[in-house]
Amino acid sequence: MITNVPDDARAFIKAQGAVIFKPISVPLYLVDGEAQTVPVTEVTADEIDDSVSGTMHLFQKRVRKVADIRVTVIGEQIFAVRIDSGLLDWRTDYGTHTYTPLAAPPAVERSMRAYLKHFGLAFGAFDFALTDRGEWIFIECNPSGQWAWMEPPTGLPMTAALTDLLEGGLRGQ
Repeated sequence: MITNVPDDARAFIKAQGAVIFKPISVPLYLVDGEAQTVPVTEVTADEIDDSVSGTMHLFQKRVRKVADIRVTVIGEQIFAVRIDSGLLDWRTDYGTHTYTPLAAPPAVERSMRAYLKHFGLAFGAFDFALTDRGEWIFIECNPSGQWAWMEPPTGLPMTAALTDLLEGGLRGQ
């Protein structure tokens, strides 16, 4: 659910059980001059107050996961990386991560390509939660998501793929 209506958020949480939330748009947030991330957090209905009305928030049923997966699609190339951190929001502590490149399941690849085609995008940073049964649960796609920090520990040629895309344009797309 995407809303800034406190009563709607409370009703959704009561119906879903464990729910996480994050703001849809975050202005530059600095602490001692350093940019900060507003973390994904679990929230209960009684924690929702009128401050929710200040901006749109994404409320989503919490997925019990064993890892996160970031899939960066650059043109026709797909780079999937499993992120093991043990954190609800892996963005809060990059020092805990281990990265493992992996292949996306064919159905997931087809879905990501259809998503990008539908929205006319040549790039997308897709986030998934990986369950203990091996299911990939779609969280979101960020059309301007970060990816470069994963290249050194994985050796994936993401910069080269982006360079090729920019140099060659969107041939045939």
